[in-house]
Amino acid sequence: MRQIAVFLAVTATVLLALGCGITKEVDFASGKDTTADLSAYFAAGHYVPDIETFMQIGWVGTPDISRDGRRVFFTTGLSGVTQLYVLNNNGWPYQLTTFTDGIEWYTLSRYGEMAIIGASVGGSEQTQLYLLNTRTGRLKRLTNYPDKQFGSVVWSRDDKTIYFRSNVDNGRDFKLYKMDLASGQTEKLVDGQGWNGWGDISFDGSKLLYFQAPSNVNSDLYLFDLPTGRVEHLTPHEGDVIYGGGFFSADGGKLYITSNDNDQGMSRRAVLNIADKEVTFMDPDSPWEVDAMTMSPDRTVMAWTLNEDGYGRLKLADAVAGHELSVPDLNGMVGDMAFCETSKMLFTFHSATQTSDVWSWDWRAGKLEQVTFSSYAGINPDIFTEPKLVKYSSFDGLQIPAFIYLPPDYKGGAIPFVLEMHGGPEGQFRPEFNRHFQYLLLHGYGIFAPNVRGSEGYGRDFLAMDNYKNRMKSVADMKAGVDWLIAKGYTKQGMIGVKGASYGGYMTMAAITEYPDLFAAAINSVGIVNFVSFLQNTSAYRRYLREAEYGPLTDTAFLKSISPLNKADRIKTPLMVVHGENDPRVPIGEARQIIDVIQKKGGVVEPLIFPDEGHGVGKLQNRLVFYRKMIEFFDKYLKRS
Repeated sequence: MRQIAVFLAVTATVLLALGCGITKEVDFASGKDTTADLSAYFAAGHYVPDIETFMQIGWVGTPDISRDGRRVFFTTGLSGVTQLYVLNNNGWPYQLTTFTDGIEWYTLSRYGEMAIIGASVGGSEQTQLYLLNTRTGRLKRLTNYPDKQFGSVVWSRDDKTIYFRSNVDNGRDFKLYKMDLASGQTEKLVDGQGWNGWGDISFDGSKLLYFQAPSNVNSDLYLFDLPTGRVEHLTPHEGDVIYGGGFFSADGGKLYITSNDNDQGMSRRAVLNIADKEVTFMDPDSPWEVDAMTMSPDRTVMAWTLNEDGYGRLKLADAVAGHELSVPDLNGMVGDMAFCETSKMLFTFHSATQTSDVWSWDWRAGKLEQVTFSSYAGINPDIFTEPKLVKYSSFDGLQIPAFIYLPPDYKGGAIPFVLEMHGGPEGQFRPEFNRHFQYLLLHGYGIFAPNVRGSEGYGRDFLAMDNYKNRMKSVADMKAGVDWLIAKGYTKQGMIGVKGASYGGYMTMAAITEYPDLFAAAINSVGIVNFVSFLQNTSAYRRYLREAEYGPLTDTAFLKSISPLNKADRIKTPLMVVHGENDPRVPIGEARQIIDVIQKKGGVVEPLIFPDEGHGVGKLQNRLVFYRKMIEFFDKYLKRS
C-alpha cells in the first residue's frame, strides 16, 4: 500500500504541475497557502522526517522524444523499480513497462512507435531484449538466454531491423549482430573479441560505426559496411587512449567524436574525416573534459556536457557554422540529452539540493521549461544544503579535489563525519542529489567526498595514477583527506566513519585495514576484499577490463598484498557489509569471506545480504531497509563521544 500511495502522490504532482500550473503547497483541508509557514517551520529545525521519507523522494531520468516533439519518454522509479513512462496529451505519466525487477535501459525506434527494452532478473545484469509497442504497450520477448547479456542496440533507418551486441557465443566476448524484427532471424556481423558495441548508423543506412575496448581506458572506432561486410579501422593509435561518441555527418563523410588522444590527455570534441582518418579537435585548449555528446537528427546542432570540477555544464553549437548557441544557466548536473526535429531538446537536471527531472530548452526562443516535477515526499527542499569544492595536498604534494558538506547549522568545532568513497575505480564523486546525504546533514553529520588519484574527470594522466602497482597511493590520498579534516578542526578521531560501494567498498576496507585506529565505523557495500577471488569469480566479460586496472591474475603475490582480506586481523572498526546475492560484478563470495573472518575472530560485523539484488541496492523496499540500518549504525558508533 505504501508504494501505491507514493505512486499516486508523485504522479499527481506531475499532473498538477503540467496540467494546471499549480506551483504552491496548499493545505487542502483549509485551503490556506502554507508554503511560507512550512519553510519557517523546517528552517527552525522543529521537524525532520525520518530516513524512510527521504528515500521516497522521486526522480526522473533518461528522457527521449519522438521526432515530431509530441511524445516525451522517460524512466522513473515511481513503482519501486525503474520502469518506462510516456507523458500523454494531458501531461499524465503513463506507465509502459511492468517488469518485476524494472528495466535497465530502453532505445526508441527512429519514429518513436516502438522501443527495445533491456531488462534482467534480480540484478543479474544478464540483460535480455524485448520489443515494445509504445502506443499499445504490447511487449514481445526477442531473446531468451538467461545467463548471457545483450545490449548496444541501434535501429535501422526503416525501423525494421535492430543491431545489437551479445556475449551469447562464449559468455566472454561481445560480438555484433543484427536481427530482423518481423522474422526474428539473427545474423552475426562482427566476430570480434573483447568488448564491442554499435554506435551510429549513416543516413543512407549502409554503414555502421562500432567501438572496441581492450580496457576501460583504451578504445577504438571501426566502420562496418553493411552491403559488403568490410571493416575499416578508423583510429589506429598507440598506448591507452579513448575514442568515443561517434555521429555521422549528414553527407556521411565525417564523424563527430570525443577523444583524449591529445597532448593534455583531456577528453574533447573532435571531427574525424573518414577518407583520410584525420582527427581535428574542436576545443584544443579546453581545460574541461567532455562528459557526453549527442546531435540533432539532421546533424546540424551538437549538444555536449563539460565536466567542470565535477559539475555538468550544458553546451550547444551549430555543427555546420561552428559557433556556440545559447544555453540556460544551470548550476548542477546536466545529462541524458535528447533532440527532436524542432529547435527543442530535452535533458535531465539535478543538483545537490534538487532531485532529477526532465527539462526542455528551445535555443532559438531562449525558453527553458521543466517538463516533469518529481515528488519530494512532503519534504521542503529549501532545507537542503550544497557542498563546497576544496583541494588538499596528499603525501607527495598532489592536489586532491574533494567536496565537503557541512550541516546547515554548523558553527564550528568537531562533529561526526562520514567519508564517502566513490566507485570505479575510474569513477568520480560529483555534486549530485543524494537523499541520505541531506538526512545526515540535518542530523549533525558532515560528509567528505574526495576524488583520489585514479578518478575520472581530470584527464588521462590523473586517471592512470592508481593503476596496478600504484593502487595503495590512492588509499594514502584518502588518509590525507582525513588528516586535512582533523587539522581544520572539522572532526576528530572517534567521530569518523567511512563508506563506499563497489570499488568504494574496497577503499572502505582498505581504510580500516591500513589505518585501523582512524575510523570508528565503516560500511562496505558490494566491495572487493580479495582481488584474487574477485578476478577469478567476476563475470568473464569483465575480467580483462579489471585486470588492466588491478593487475593480472598471474601476479598473485601483488593482488594478495593489496587485498584487505589478508589484513583482516588488523580490523578494529565496527563494520556493516551490504551485498546482493546476484551480483555479477563483485560476486557475493567477497562479502561472505570478510563476514566469516571477522565473526571468527570475534569482531563487530553486521551483514545485510539481499537475495533479490545484484551490484547495488535497487529496489525501493530494500533501499528503505538498507538506509535505515545505515543511519542506526552510524548513530551508534559515531555519536558516542
